[in-house]
Amino acid sequence: MAKNVLILSGSPRKNGNSAMLCQQFAKRAEEAGCSVELIYLRDKKINYCVACYHCKKEGICSILDNMAEILDKMDKADVIVMASPVYFYSINVQMKELIDRVVARWLTIKNKEFYYIITAAEEESFVKDCTIECMRGLAKCLKGSAEKGYLFGGGVYEAGEIKDTPFMQQAYEMGKTV
Repeated sequence: MAKNVLILSGSPRKNGNSAMLCQQFAKRAEEAGCSVELIYLRDKKINYCVACYHCKKEGICSILDNMAEILDKMDKADVIVMASPVYFYSINVQMKELIDRVVARWLTIKNKEFYYIITAAEEESFVKDCTIECMRGLAKCLKGSAEKGYLFGGGVYEAGEIKDTPFMQQAYEMGKTV
């Protein structure tokens, strides 16, 4: 059965390393017959949560930006891919703002398969630990979610540096597992 795949790229750079891995994942998932949408968070207006909890009363966030459309897409997706570069052993602000704003719909977004893509200048595996736990934290809050895989592309810093690494093929192959 073809799945609806939503890829949320937190890369702030065009042709950034995590963005390039997202493109490879998307390419293979599409080849496998999936419907794929790749959203670059840098191109969307997503404000930070102000903890007003309007969403708790009304079911709708009081902040009028692009997050409502992203939440709709998350709700409809079978698979959600989250990608972020590592900033000081954690996700970047683009991904953090998105995660915090899911509070508006965390009870309706359920039964999702999650994949994680992480890139970092450092290569040590401990670098990914805090980063992936932030992403996993969201999935743990969403009923019925299951982690299906992750890719850690370490040792890349400059935009596009990942292009000539085995990580590109690994991202492509991970897209096939959807």
